Amino acid sequence: MEKAKKIILFDLDGTLTDSAEGILKSVRMVLDHYGIEVPENDPLHAFIGPPLRATFPAYGVPRDEVENAVKLYRKRYFSVGKFENTPYPGVEALLTRLRDAGYRLYVATSKPEDLAVEILQHFDLAKYFDLICGARIDGGRDSKEKVIAYLFETVGARTEALMIGDTAFDVLGAKENGIPAIGVTWGYGDVDAMREAGAIAIASTMDELFTMIENA
Repeated sequence: MEKAKKIILFDLDGTLTDSAEGILKSVRMVLDHYGIEVPENDPLHAFIGPPLRATFPAYGVPRDEVENAVKLYRKRYFSVGKFENTPYPGVEALLTRLRDAGYRLYVATSKPEDLAVEILQHFDLAKYFDLICGARIDGGRDSKEKVIAYLFETVGARTEALMIGDTAFDVLGAKENGIPAIGVTWGYGDVDAMREAGAIAIASTMDELFTMIENA
């Protein structure tokens, strides 16, 4: 009997593309604006993946300035930073293998949806996905849990679904929606945190990830 084909959900930043340069340059510009000094040993990776509205206050941006901080960030990122970015080596080959094997592929990201679509189109990766889902620009769908829930509401199915991401937020968002998650090591998250959150496996290479998906 043929194995049922899964629905595969991919995170974007840190999973499909290495977006650190554009994100972190934009973040540093905002923190400089508020006179916030960051320790030299802090790579600011906490900003890659989670919603900005949750991360800026943790770095000292006053609560009543968070919306302005997000606007400042987006002014730079939307014009310059979004393309200070590159797909990880082997990503396109992996997506091709998965599509050829019959998997249905989706993106579930905390990045604003229109921006995620634009980035994936720029790198000619959008064609591999049945749907690209992200946050709303007004702050709605501001967590991975909500993005995944919206995706399933739109698609109308979650049977045999599996989340792929690089942070505990991806794993927890998947868990809240009743699906398992596989973590990847080439992004910005903490491997131990992903395991503690309940990742069923951790992949270190694209080939390893393909095998884990096949065996999940």
